Amino acid sequence: MTTTGANAEAGARGAPDGPWWWARRRSMVFDVVLALVSALECAAEGAGFADEHGGPMALGIVVGALVGGTLLFRRRWPVAVVLLGIAITPAELGFLLGIVGLYTLAASDVPRRLTVFLAGVSVAGTFLVTFIKFQRDIAAGEGYQPGPWMMLFFATLVALGLTAPPVLLGLYVGARRRLVESLRERADGLERELSLLAERAEERAVWARNEERTRIAREMHDVVAHRVSLMVVHAAALQAVALKDPEKASRNAGLVGDMGRQALTELREMLGVLRTSSEGMVTEASSAADSRRLAEVAAAASARVSAGVGAAAAGGTAAGVSDLSASGDGPCLDGLEDLVGQSRAAGMAVELSVEGVERSYGARVESTAYRVVQEALTNVHKHAPGAKAVVRVAHRGDEVALQVENGPSECGAPAPGLPSGGNGLVGMRERVSALGGVFVSGATDAGGFRVSAVIPAIAEGGAAPA
Repeated sequence: MTTTGANAEAGARGAPDGPWWWARRRSMVFDVVLALVSALECAAEGAGFADEHGGPMALGIVVGALVGGTLLFRRRWPVAVVLLGIAITPAELGFLLGIVGLYTLAASDVPRRLTVFLAGVSVAGTFLVTFIKFQRDIAAGEGYQPGPWMMLFFATLVALGLTAPPVLLGLYVGARRRLVESLRERADGLERELSLLAERAEERAVWARNEERTRIAREMHDVVAHRVSLMVVHAAALQAVALKDPEKASRNAGLVGDMGRQALTELREMLGVLRTSSEGMVTEASSAADSRRLAEVAAAASARVSAGVGAAAAGGTAAGVSDLSASGDGPCLDGLEDLVGQSRAAGMAVELSVEGVERSYGARVESTAYRVVQEALTNVHKHAPGAKAVVRVAHRGDEVALQVENGPSECGAPAPGLPSGGNGLVGMRERVSALGGVFVSGATDAGGFRVSAVIPAIAEGGAAPA
């Protein structure tokens, strides 16, 4: 049951105009009426019993009224009421008390063995009293004289007629009541379970949305940041080596650098949109606004990347920079040669070492390995300009190991104007950890930086090898 449903039920039980309150009030009124009727019956029968045996009539009326009035407590103490009804059976009074008491006892939660025992005692007592009365009435009369078997039959019929119907009806009502309560509890339990499932589904939806936003942010960071960083590096090289028309070359190179820095800034804005906090639910309006903003930033960054590549080609820098992610298969380990060639064209001394027998891996493994090397080289461009880098790839039986290590920067400081959002290492760690791999990064004793990753091999179908 939800909190609202529980509060509503509690209010219905406590409010003076709730359904539960009205049902309880009707039950109390019904019990009072039954007790009054039983008291009147027992008072009249007590008066007759006192008159027959020569006792005070007033005492018989008072005792009968008190005994009959105990029916008011039948719901709280059903066993006591039935015992009292059995005790006054020899006085031939309290028929309503006995019938209603047996019904209440059978319908209550009293153990069935006790109910059967008291019902049997009531049958035996009623049988004996009825049989003795028949004998006494026949002995006093002069008419029909039935035999003993006939008297036994009539006594048994009366005893069962006064005991069996209320007991059977009480058992049926009690079983039905317990069934209804059980069904109500099951319904409440199902409602609580549905509420929990709804909350968990909502949490899973928020988690899935945040995971997807993070994944897109990581992908855009790897695709755009590397390309734009190379634009900035190419522009700086163009400014330094331009011989023909230095003024125009410098102006064009400055334009490429500005576009690259703007694209990186917009990339960080896009990552900020995608990596929003999951503390609250995202409304439809904010989601639509974020989507429009993301589309605008992506389109602007794409346009600037295309313009930057064209400007770099016009300035005489290395052309033929292919977008490996544009293919339908995505980046793979076969593209590491081109990736290293791009960094060499930008002026970085890079060595590529491949160990083991080359083989194909799952698409996610190859894409992750490519992105790790790509981001590591991008960080070398940003933070260690002029440093020598070594890329090592080791193909093993059930995993592929990667290591990108660079020495200290020859310039002594990172290249100016290259912004960093701090998401590169985080994105690499997330990618590798998502595949069950191990990622380690940190500074070396020689003053450089090392990035290492071990990624388990995954079959083409996406399943880990046995």
